[in-house]
Amino acid sequence: MPTPLAEQLRPDHLDDYIGQEHLVGKGAILRASIESGNIPSMILWGPPGVGKTTLAHIISQTLKREFYTLSAVSSGVKDVRQVINTAKMFQGSAILFIDEIHRFSKSQQDSLLSAVEKGIITLIGATTENPSFEVISPLLSRCQVYILKPLEKEHLDVLLQKGSKNLEEKFNISIKIKESEALFRVSGGDARKLYNALELFVYQEKVSKKKMIVTNERVLEVIQENMVIYDKQGEMHYDVISAFIKSMRGSDPNAAVYWLARMVEAGEDPRFIARRMVILASEDIGNANPNALLLANACFDAISKVGWPEGRIILSQTVIYLATSPKSNSAYTAIKDAQSLVRKTGNLPVPLHLRNAPTGLMKDIGYGKEYKYAHQYDNNFIDQEFLPEEISGQKIFEPGTNPREEEIRKWLNKRWKNRYRY
Repeated sequence: MPTPLAEQLRPDHLDDYIGQEHLVGKGAILRASIESGNIPSMILWGPPGVGKTTLAHIISQTLKREFYTLSAVSSGVKDVRQVINTAKMFQGSAILFIDEIHRFSKSQQDSLLSAVEKGIITLIGATTENPSFEVISPLLSRCQVYILKPLEKEHLDVLLQKGSKNLEEKFNISIKIKESEALFRVSGGDARKLYNALELFVYQEKVSKKKMIVTNERVLEVIQENMVIYDKQGEMHYDVISAFIKSMRGSDPNAAVYWLARMVEAGEDPRFIARRMVILASEDIGNANPNALLLANACFDAISKVGWPEGRIILSQTVIYLATSPKSNSAYTAIKDAQSLVRKTGNLPVPLHLRNAPTGLMKDIGYGKEYKYAHQYDNNFIDQEFLPEEISGQKIFEPGTNPREEEIRKWLNKRWKNRYRY
């Protein structure tokens, strides 16, 4: 089987690496570590296809150290211990790269601790998930976390030109990139997917053409005709989770359960699915139905206790509940708008009557002096200012148009009248 284009074009040197300038550009922190030959154990966190594996490969090539690779999908504690035992012969110079380290269980991660702490291995873990949630604290504390950013259009342009040139030379053909938007859209910023899509397009077209023109329309035709081939290595993982979330947000339980089944059949980590539902319960349902967050969180806990395959039933129940629940993004919008306001207005002073007054001096200068204790008034409410003077009356929370939040709107309007214009 021919080597995939993405593997053929994997660079061996930092100067040929595309993207992540904040880490490996001239004078950047990780580049300095690599060039000094003194790298820490690290976790590379970023979306798929942005160069995590490539960066680990370049580090090993640059430092000329013994390099071991394990995949968390197919490796166990026995494999880890075997690598560690072998690495002891190299007196702390061996590097162990673990792809998808977030899929390692607690016991598997525990098996790495001693070797990392004693310097028997330098660990490089790659993950698409937040390591704060997926990597155990003792191991995380022994590693430096580097965040890899999505590739920008200029990065994808460079990759596309390199890929086209390689294929032209390989097949003695001419490739003209007339339009690149469809290739970029299909790739989703993933370099590996971009190369796979380009290679698939060229293999399809070269049957009848020695000179081919890449257009958006033709790219989409070819990719859609060969979607099963394109997806056989799980390349559409993030497209499926996107469809799953959007189906629940769009209140379609049929589609939502279908996409859930796609992920279940593909062997997706149930915790990954459940975690996304916890987020959706607040982002897309919120106070339109506060029970949604409780059920989503209970689902996350339950699948850990029940295990597989019964856990899929719990996921299905929760998916249907979330999909058929009333929707509101008011909580999401409120915190987003509040953060935007803070960035725009800076650190405005806290009004004197809201400040804490633990000392006599602070009381003398007015800290907390005019604060009114709400429970001393009718209905546990008294109209007073809680925002800095500069943004007084600024409405941040806008209730959604659903029965429960309409009640919240009436409740707020009754109390605040014209101050916030509810």
